[in-house]
Amino acid sequence: MTRMRTAAAATLLALLLPLPALTATSAAAAGSGTTASAARTAPADPGRTAALQLPRPTGRFPVGQDTLHLVDRSRTDPWAGTGPRELMVTLRYPALAGTGRPAAYVDLEEARQLLASRDLDKVVPPEKYAGTRTHSRAGAEPRTGRHPLVVLSPGFTVPRSTLTALAEDLASRGYVVAAVDHAYESVGAAFPGGRNLPCLACDQTGESGEYRKVSDGRAKDVSFLLDRLTGSRPAWRHAPLIDRKRIAMAGHSIGGASTAATMAVDRRVKAGVNLDGSFMTPVPATGLGDRPFMIVGAANGKPGEEASWDRDWPLLDGWKRWITFADSGHFTFTDFPALADQLGLPDPEAPLAGDRSVQLTRRYVAAFFDRHLKGVSRPVLNGPTPQNPEVTFHHR
Repeated sequence: MTRMRTAAAATLLALLLPLPALTATSAAAAGSGTTASAARTAPADPGRTAALQLPRPTGRFPVGQDTLHLVDRSRTDPWAGTGPRELMVTLRYPALAGTGRPAAYVDLEEARQLLASRDLDKVVPPEKYAGTRTHSRAGAEPRTGRHPLVVLSPGFTVPRSTLTALAEDLASRGYVVAAVDHAYESVGAAFPGGRNLPCLACDQTGESGEYRKVSDGRAKDVSFLLDRLTGSRPAWRHAPLIDRKRIAMAGHSIGGASTAATMAVDRRVKAGVNLDGSFMTPVPATGLGDRPFMIVGAANGKPGEEASWDRDWPLLDGWKRWITFADSGHFTFTDFPALADQLGLPDPEAPLAGDRSVQLTRRYVAAFFDRHLKGVSRPVLNGPTPQNPEVTFHHR
């Protein structure tokens, strides 16, 4: 199964509705009128009336939040074919308690377009989705010190906000986290000037299957982002918080593929995590320079089930792990399962509870970065544990 392609076709449907999991061969059906009708007639549930809220971060620090709009004038946008490449970046960081103001989850128009693209706006009001309560404080005063930087890249068609629960948790544990929206690669992403950009990449890759263009392009995006965050004239006012020698990346779906693609061309990224993404850009035959890498897959991500993982696993030449979560699906590693449970719309094909999905994703991703960016031993990475029976280690 091609994991990124599943994400492109399914977006929220596989998460907010009790539909079977989609395979690459059935992905095209996700946009059909039949599926949309199922969304419109989904039964009402009392859980949908309560405010949505992300699980609380587990670290000891409050979380601050800033937003950056970055423009790479050295590159023409590969999807629009005109104008410079643009990025929207949400930065989260350890903050001082009692400072800042509550941060919004997503732009209202972004929520409207994302839901409307799947005929879900009648099932989940855009105001409700956009009003999801986060645990970040916009404009909060940062804690002093220098912290490792983790870049997060989302799945194809979905915005950076889908990784908010993970980003907030890492920031609460002492990381600076930069979650990126890559222009024209998600539905309705909000950019300055009142622009909500369409997913032009969806139209240009849907038939050709040239998804490597996405992961290669995102690698260039992340290198540009690192230049602007760690260069001599940084774009972010709190850039001194970043320890330039401790930088890593993680991503979901095509974002996970982009993590390996970025490491292949940018030595500044010291470690990477792929959350259920096919390697659209193959790992180089020369490896990743002995840098650590972890694959975290859904329940069907075992050896023999994902061709690109089988192909590239031997080429990962540093410390590495390949683990899967039982009863999980492609979007288990995002915010969606937790929100779907609150809406009374769990996915029976991925019955791992939403809060547990978030807990496990946070636990293993944070353990990986603690080990490889902070030098802290995390035994949970050594093998199966009674406390985490859902987690299977396939390779160590």
